[in-house]
Amino acid sequence: MSATVEQATIQQYCKALRTPTIGGQFVAMAEQAQREEHTYTRYLEALLAMEVEERERNTVARRIHDARLPRMKTLEDFDFSQSKVPAARIRSLADGGYLEHAEPVVLIGECGTGKTHLATGLCVAACRQKKRVRFTTAAGLINELVEAENNNQLRRVLARWFRYELIAIDEVGYVPMADLGAELLFQVISDRAERATVILTTNLPFSEWTQVFPNVRLCKALLDRITDRAHIIETGTESYRFRRTLEKRQKPQRPAGKEKPAKKSRP
Repeated sequence: MSATVEQATIQQYCKALRTPTIGGQFVAMAEQAQREEHTYTRYLEALLAMEVEERERNTVARRIHDARLPRMKTLEDFDFSQSKVPAARIRSLADGGYLEHAEPVVLIGECGTGKTHLATGLCVAACRQKKRVRFTTAAGLINELVEAENNNQLRRVLARWFRYELIAIDEVGYVPMADLGAELLFQVISDRAERATVILTTNLPFSEWTQVFPNVRLCKALLDRITDRAHIIETGTESYRFRRTLEKRQKPQRPAGKEKPAKKSRP
């Protein structure tokens, strides 16, 4: 059997076994192994490692895509020096222990203090651990649930939301909720209590949640489930974005340099 036929046969086997990285790399890796005098087992190990690494990269990329993040922001991008949020605490959460114990995370602070960035960064960290993640706003989630209720599909939609190992609900408290919306949001959070993790961001202290949740009893029950075993992190009251904008405006402008006189041409 010629080398060309052998390679074509191996590529067909790789296609059947769904190992595209091996199928694309086995020839180049074989040549390298021959040059460097590696053993057959070392060559096989290297090929399998490449396949596994590529699959893991694809899995993480797929998890990030399915999470529907508003923007791709990581914790590495967050400027903790401009925030009152303790970096060590956030990095500890990023390790994922709170996911294993289904512990809620609540980020409380004014607009522009980094709540959404931190929630997104924690979602990315969970995706890197190959967790099933979904990011949404409170308004977006409620609209989806109300539409499902109107179409007699609520049970199916709730089951889909429960399958996520982490959901992040952004902007809780920004808009007052109707009774049905508040009840459906409560159902999602209640179903996950002690079984799956939720991250919430809000601009309201807990004492003011009755401003957006019309049913006081429901609001109390919701807070009871959210705060139980929760990591409650205050992001502050001073807008990081606003401060950054001011700093840019206050930086002294460099004086325009004088143009150098043109050199005189020699006669």
